[in-house]
This record gives sequence, C-alpha cells and structure tokens, in this order.
Amino acid sequence: MEEVDKILIHSLRQAGTAVPPEVQSVRELSPELVVEAAVRCLRAVRPSLGAPLSPRLPPGISARFRLASELAAACQELGFGGDVGYQTFLYSSEHDTRRLLLFLVEKLPRDEGERGAEPPGKSGALLRAIGARIREQLGTPWVPPLCRTPSLQRLQGTAHLQPFTTCPLVLPQSGGSPELQEYFGGAAPPVPAQPPRSGQSPPALLETHAAQLGARHEGEAELGGPGLAPRLPPQEYLERKRLRARLRALESLRQACPPHPQGPPQGPPLDPAWLQGAFGAGGVGGALPKGSRFTRTQHLTHQQDPQVLLQQIQAAAETLQPPEGPEEGSRAAALEAALAGLEAELERCRGRLRGAQLSLSQVEAEVQQGQGALGGLQDSLRLRARALELLPDAQNNLAKLQLVVESSSRRIVSLAGQWERHRGPLLAEYRQLRALRDSAQRESSRRLAETRALLQRSRAAAEEARRKESLHGQLVAELAALPRDVSRAVYTQRILEIVGNIRKQKEEIGKILEDTRALQKEINALVGKLERTFSVTDELLFKDAKRDEVVRKAYKYLAALHENCAQLIRTIEDTGTIQREIRDLEEQIEGETSAKLPASLERILSDCRALREENALLAARARHA
Repeated sequence: MEEVDKILIHSLRQAGTAVPPEVQSVRELSPELVVEAAVRCLRAVRPSLGAPLSPRLPPGISARFRLASELAAACQELGFGGDVGYQTFLYSSEHDTRRLLLFLVEKLPRDEGERGAEPPGKSGALLRAIGARIREQLGTPWVPPLCRTPSLQRLQGTAHLQPFTTCPLVLPQSGGSPELQEYFGGAAPPVPAQPPRSGQSPPALLETHAAQLGARHEGEAELGGPGLAPRLPPQEYLERKRLRARLRALESLRQACPPHPQGPPQGPPLDPAWLQGAFGAGGVGGALPKGSRFTRTQHLTHQQDPQVLLQQIQAAAETLQPPEGPEEGSRAAALEAALAGLEAELERCRGRLRGAQLSLSQVEAEVQQGQGALGGLQDSLRLRARALELLPDAQNNLAKLQLVVESSSRRIVSLAGQWERHRGPLLAEYRQLRALRDSAQRESSRRLAETRALLQRSRAAAEEARRKESLHGQLVAELAALPRDVSRAVYTQRILEIVGNIRKQKEEIGKILEDTRALQKEINALVGKLERTFSVTDELLFKDAKRDEVVRKAYKYLAALHENCAQLIRTIEDTGTIQREIRDLEEQIEGETSAKLPASLERILSDCRALREENALLAARARHA
C-alpha cells in the first residue's frame, strides 16, 4: 500500500492539491487536504460540479457539514458506487479515503486537451483529424484555378466555376383540363430531362422555386393591399384580381388611344386604319415609343396575328368613349354591369354544358345497356328460329334429338370414367407433391430459423468486436496521453519488486499449506493408529479381565487413560480455536486503531460542542432582535 499511496499522492499534487512533502501516505491526510483534493479532482473531471464548491473548509461547523454533504452528492453524481457522506470527508477512515481518492484520480483527464467533450477512441481521433483539416483549410487563402500549385489543387480542387444558366421548366399542375392532365401524366418529360444540359437542372429548379415563392408572397401582399379586404377567400380573391386586371387593361387602352380626328365616332366604333396608326401597327413612326405593359406582354408572349390582335382591340374599345367629366363614373359602372352580365351568362353556359355532358354520359350508359339487352334478345331469337325450323317434322326431329341426348349421355359417362382413371394417379401425385412441399417448407423454416440465429450471433460477435476495438482505441489513446516525464524504469522496477514479493509470499503460503497438510495427515495417521491400538488392547484385556483381578484393574486404568487423552486432545483443539479468535480480534483491533477512531471521536465531540455554542449564540441574537 505504500507504493499505491505514493502514486496516489503524486497524482493529487499534479491535480493542484497542496500536499506537504512530509505526507507520504493516505493515513497522514487531514480532512482539509481530503476536501481540497476532492474539489480539485471534481473541477478537473467535471467543472460544472466542482466550480460551485470551495477547496477550503470553512471555520463554521454547519458550513463544514454543508460543504461535505455537497461534495458527497457530487461524487455520487460522478458515479462513485461506495457509501459516501459528510463523515467520509470530516471523520473518514484510511480505507474509505483511499477508495474515494482512487476513484477520483482514475476519473482525471490524462492531459489538458482531453478535458473537453471529445469522446475517446477512434471517434475522438477522427474528430481531432477533422478539426485539424478544417483549421488547415481555413488558414489557406483562396487561389484561382489556373494559379494553384499541386498541393492547392488537392486542397481546393481543379474544376473551373460554372455560370448560373437557367431554362424554363414545365411543372405538373393539379388542376386544369383532362387533356392537360393526360399530357402531364404521360407525354410530359420529367423535370431533370427538360434542360438541354445536365448542369442547368439545379439553376432552373432554383429559379422556378424563387418564382413560385415570389408569386405566393405577391398574392399574400395583395390580400391586404389597397382595394382588397384582408384575408379574403381564395375564390373571391381570384375574382377581384381578375376584375382589377381587366380594369387596368381598359384603362391602359383608354390612355393609349389618341383623340379621334373627327370627334366621337359615328357609325362603326373604331376605324381599323386609325387603330393601326394609333398603336404603331403602321405609319411613319412605326411602333409607339411608349405603350402599355398589357399590350407589350400580349404581343411578345402570345405572338398573335396582327389582324386578330386588331379585332380584339377594336372589340375592347367599342365600349370606350372620350372622358367627359361626370359621365365617366356611370360609364365605368355600366361597363362593370355589362361585364358582370357577360360573366353570369358565361357561367350559365358552362352550367348548361355540364348538364349536357352529364345527359350525354347517361345516354351512353343507356345505349350500352340496350346493346347488352339486344344481344340477349338476338340469342333468344336465334334459338326460337331454330326450334321453328324443326316444327314441320316434329316426330322425326324428336327421335333424332333423343338419339343425340342418349349419345351425349353415353359420351359423358365415358368421359367420366376416363376422368376417374386419370384422376386417381393425378390425385396421388398431387398428394405426394403436397407432402414434399410441406416437408420442404418445414426444412426451409428450420434453415431460416438457423440462419436468423446465426445472424443474431454474428451481430452479437460484431458488436462485441466493435466494443473491444473501441476499448482498444481508448486504451491506446490513454497510453498515448500518459505523461512522458516519469521514468518508466522506476515504475517497472517497483512493479517487479511487488511481483517478487507476491511470489515469495505465495511460495511461503504454499510451504505453510504443505506443512499443514503433512501435519494433518500425520495427525490422522496417529489418531487411526491410536484407535486401532486401543481397540486391540481393550479386546485383549477384556478377555482376561474376567479371570484375573490385576488385568481387571489394568483395563480400568486403560479406559481412564483413553478418556483423559481424548479430553486432552479436545482441550488442545479448543486452545487452537481460541488462539485463532484472539488473532482475529487483534487484527480487528489493529484495523480499528488504524481508523483513528479516538481522534475521530474527539473531533466529533469538539464539533458537537462548537455547534452547540453556535446554536446558543444564534438563539441569543434572536432573543435580542
């Protein structure tokens, strides 16, 4: 234990405990040193547990008890499995103190870099390597691809930067016409195959997603914008947005139309030549330098025919009149009313179209039913026509039919016999194959169970191998983290000396056991010899004791001698037992003496007296207050 105590005290000094040089064993540690060592170790192992604790014992008794109780709770939270409490630090024995300090020293990190949350073993080494590589890459400046050296090419790569090139994507939609849904379901190419080059797929997806997000945000903003009530239903929102778009288009047309050269038009609403000159379709200046966004989008996006576009503009401008002050509001209201009427008429037409489609589907279903009924009637008509053909010669036809029925019956019987002749072997073969299938299924089930058990054992073996590899890596990491300043030869010499002492003690114990066995064997032999001798002597003397008085007295003396010798042997055995008990009691006394019970009892009594004095002082203060 002296070597263990020296190593333990050396570790405590390395942890920051101010252990005096004259202290060479755990028995010489005072309660102040034990508390300081425990707090230093806790701070090194887990700072969250040791930071709130003070390494110095306070002068107050109650504060000492509180600090010792907190230390005991921290040790239990750290995983100490022994019995620990405030008495372990204030009135501890040598055995308990050594056990607690050994636990705390084993928990100490091996070096300063191990105090973080980095796990040991292969995972810790991998994390350290990753951190070193990241720090190396962060410390290296970026260099253009053409100027990179081979080492920088391995670090930063050799590929050139690609431009952000996109293309429009056609994404499937949930609503729409059946033709559109059929196109999206079959003919439409997948999204990754739509870009002409594979490198354009990510930019195109990003751009489409950004456009969808922008449209959604725009719709959310318009829900609470000017002219729209906040949080409208989606259908009402779409209707109002459509109406506003149409009004904006009409307003753009009104602003873009120049005044008519002869005033308000009479007869035809608009002259096509005048519209072409007004909107830049002809004339000297060509296209207008400024036009509405609606007309430009219509022209650039859809690429309609100029004559069709002219007709649409003329139809839209038929309802327009030059602004004449107070009549503009009534005209706009009339336009809105006309627009509402047209939309209502359109909805009615759509409803009639849906009703017509429903009626068409019902008529098609009735036609199919009629066709099915017609087929049945045609079969019945054919059968009756055949029967009608047989009516003129009924007797002969009945005889022929009877012959046909009899021949059909005989053929059916013959076929049944043939079927029975074929059915027997086939049924036997079926049963045999079924039995073979059942046996194969049982064999496959057994092999499947064996395979699963083997797989479970292999998984357990793999888990055990991984655990042992992790333990090996942890031990290797701990070995690598051990301090190199201590001479290994000193520890090796100490270990060899301890092993030599243990070997000598083992040899001495073996010799003592051999001597004990030999002595026990000799005692057993002597006891057996004595019993046999006594039996023979007793038998001989008992035969002659009936005839000779001297032999009778000798027999009595022999019995008394045997009894006295047995009592003497029992006395010797009791003496040995008592001596063993005495040695055990002496060892217990030495153990209790080494536990410093008198000093601990004296400390407890002094602490109790000090605690009573503190209580009396506090009570006096409370009375004065």
